[in-house]
Amino acid sequence: MAILSALLSVVLGLTVSFLIFFSLNWLVERTNDKWKARLLPYVFLFPVIILISVFLLYPAIRTFVESFMEQSQRRGEGATFVGLDNYIDLFTSSSFIGILLNNLLWVLVVPAGAVLIGLLVAVLTDKLGKKRETTFKAMIFLPMAISGVAAAVTWRFIYFYAPPGNPQIYLLNAIWTSVTGQDPVPWLTLDAGRLNSFLIMFIAIWLQVGFAMVLLSAAIKGVPEETIEAGRLDGAGERKLFFSVIVPQIRGTILAVFVTITIFVMKIFDIIYAMTGGQYNTSVLAVDFYNQLFSFQNPGKAAAVVVVLMIAVVPLIVYQVRSYKSQEELR
Repeated sequence: MAILSALLSVVLGLTVSFLIFFSLNWLVERTNDKWKARLLPYVFLFPVIILISVFLLYPAIRTFVESFMEQSQRRGEGATFVGLDNYIDLFTSSSFIGILLNNLLWVLVVPAGAVLIGLLVAVLTDKLGKKRETTFKAMIFLPMAISGVAAAVTWRFIYFYAPPGNPQIYLLNAIWTSVTGQDPVPWLTLDAGRLNSFLIMFIAIWLQVGFAMVLLSAAIKGVPEETIEAGRLDGAGERKLFFSVIVPQIRGTILAVFVTITIFVMKIFDIIYAMTGGQYNTSVLAVDFYNQLFSFQNPGKAAAVVVVLMIAVVPLIVYQVRSYKSQEELR
C-alpha cells in the first residue's frame, strides 16, 4: 500500500507539473517575440518556485512561528505566544548544551574522517589494475546503498553486549573477552570522553567513505598528466607530487565533498536513534527534535530545535553555493 501511495504521489506530481508547464508555455507562445524571450525562462522556473514555496518556504516559516509558541495542556485550547521562552529553556539546559557539543564533535570528526579515508582509498585503488579497482570500489561503495537504520542493525553485531556468562556473539566483546579475559563491556553506554558517540560516528564514516572515494577518485583521474609529469621531471617524489600537484588541483572537489558530508552529519538521526535512542549522552539536534515532539509532546521546543538546526546548516549551504559559483567562473 505504501509503494502504491508513493507511485501515485510521483505520477500525480509529475502530471500537475507538466500541466502547469504546458499551460504557461502555451500562453507564452502566443505572445510576440519580445515578450516570449522575457517570459520563457519563468515558464520553466514557475513550477519549481511553486513547489519550493509550498514544500520548503511555507514549512520553514511555519516552524519559525511555532518556535515562539507553547501548546496549552488543556484540551481544546490552542497554542499561546511565549516569545523567546523556548529558546531560553533550551540554551539554559545542560542536556541541550551536551547535545550541541555532540553535534560539534560529529561535524569535526565525521566529514574529516570520511574525506581523509576516502582520499586514501581513492589513491590506493587507482594504483590497482582496472578489474581489481572496479571490484574494490564496488565493495567500498556498497554501504552507500543501505539506509542508516540498516547500517545500525549491521553494526549492532559489532558493538552490542551480552551479559557475563552468555556466549559473546558480538564481535567487539568477543575479541575483548578472549584477549583480556575480563567481563564484556556495554560499549554504547560508555560516555566517558564521548566514547560511545565516537563509536557511532565510525558507522557514519563507514557509510560516507564510498561517496567521498567515488568523487575524489574521479577528480584525481581528471588531473592533467602533463602537470604530473612536469612534477616528476622537477624531481618531486610521489608524496610531494601528491600534496603539491594533485591536491591543489582537486581542492574544489575536496571542499564540495567535505561540505556535503557536513550537511548530512548536521541532520543525522537514524543511526543514533537505532543504536541508542539518544541515551547515554549520544543525542544530537535531530534526535532531540524527535524526543521533544513525540516523547515530551512539546511542539514549541521541537520547532525551536529545528530553527537552531536550520541556522547551523544555512551557512554551510551558502558556502557550498559560493564554492560552486567560483569553480564555474574559473572554467
